[in-house]
Amino acid sequence: MRILWSRSRSRALFTRQWSSRPGSEDGSQTGSRPGSQTGSRPGSQTGSRPGSQKGSRRGSQDGSRHGSEEVSRPGSQDGSGPPTLNPPEETGLARERRPSKTPGESSVFLFPGQGSQFVGMGRGLLKYPKVKEMFSAAEQILGYDLLSLCLRGPEEQLMRTVHCQPAVFVTSLAAVERLNHENPKAVETCVAAAGFSVGEFAALVFSGAMDFAQALYVVKVRAEAMQAASERAAGGMLSVLGRPQAQYRQACLQAQEHCRGLGLDRPVCNVATFLFPDGRVIAGHKQALDFLQQNSRRLHFARCSPLPVGGAFHTPLMESACEPLRDVLRQVEVRRPEINVYSNVDGKRYMHAGHVRRQLALQLVSPVKWEQTLHEVYERTQGRGFPHTYEVGPGRQLGAALQRCNLKAYRSYTHVDVVAPDNEE
Repeated sequence: MRILWSRSRSRALFTRQWSSRPGSEDGSQTGSRPGSQTGSRPGSQTGSRPGSQKGSRRGSQDGSRHGSEEVSRPGSQDGSGPPTLNPPEETGLARERRPSKTPGESSVFLFPGQGSQFVGMGRGLLKYPKVKEMFSAAEQILGYDLLSLCLRGPEEQLMRTVHCQPAVFVTSLAAVERLNHENPKAVETCVAAAGFSVGEFAALVFSGAMDFAQALYVVKVRAEAMQAASERAAGGMLSVLGRPQAQYRQACLQAQEHCRGLGLDRPVCNVATFLFPDGRVIAGHKQALDFLQQNSRRLHFARCSPLPVGGAFHTPLMESACEPLRDVLRQVEVRRPEINVYSNVDGKRYMHAGHVRRQLALQLVSPVKWEQTLHEVYERTQGRGFPHTYEVGPGRQLGAALQRCNLKAYRSYTHVDVVAPDNEE
């Protein structure tokens, strides 16, 4: 079965093809992966993108890419290996320099992360082009019916790390398809993207740095490794809204000292996310988080509430998940993004394929610097306008953070929901 997913952007149509090789039960692969460690995106640092109407991209040494790439899935259902790419025929279309746009004519996409999922997401989206094919491809890659899990639950299964990360990834890209149907100009004029935690993978797929099938397989491995790491240590995460006098690092050190007094060896309690001014997520061992909640008034926390996640993500407690992620990232093709995509690790944009691989693995044990990322995305000279921002995926958490970080940028914010009326034309 051959599945297509395409998106139109900058007057070009980007097409990916996935196929499951019929009759294979041994998980062998029919195609070799074209792309080595040097697989950085062609083009200059200005992020130029192809400008032809057909959107074909070449794979030759002259800095151009092919227009479509066929993925051969292993025949087994156990997800034993990532999809591989078969090089297509040359199409002969060269890249063009992307015309410059004023901020008001451009857009920025923000992709949410784990915690934004809910039962019912995806309802009404199957009528948009390629969404049904995306969920069908996901079922082949994951080995279970992701669409049914998103639409009907059960909630306790959707909330598990191993399931919710692929669910958020696929539904976010399904929301891109909805936006492309309702407002194609927003997709065509997108100049930058950022994703929160697992949302980075959706941003990288949208940017052309990764292919949908291979990125989803990486997300599957990542989620399984993080689930396993969470089960090794009783950890969690707290959403904290602090008063101006709050000292987050000092609070974490106090919590660690409390844990040592309880006999816990090498306790972990760190800031895991910088959301917005005085908005943090703190993660670590359960005993440390209990201490912070019990002493929240003394620590000048205006609000302190547990997050519905199963582990202490973006802390050293995820160290065991790093190597499986590094291994699978070495197996898939990664290219230089065609638009600016920003890393959670330092808020800076990705520069080449090796940079993407390195930062994605480091992200697991590093705090998500979302506030810093937003400053990088929206930094501009005084008097210069802001692009239109689209939060593409479940929830509105990233819009809320943008409102607190940059009210002027937020005034041009739109949420693209992952639920649509079934009777909508």
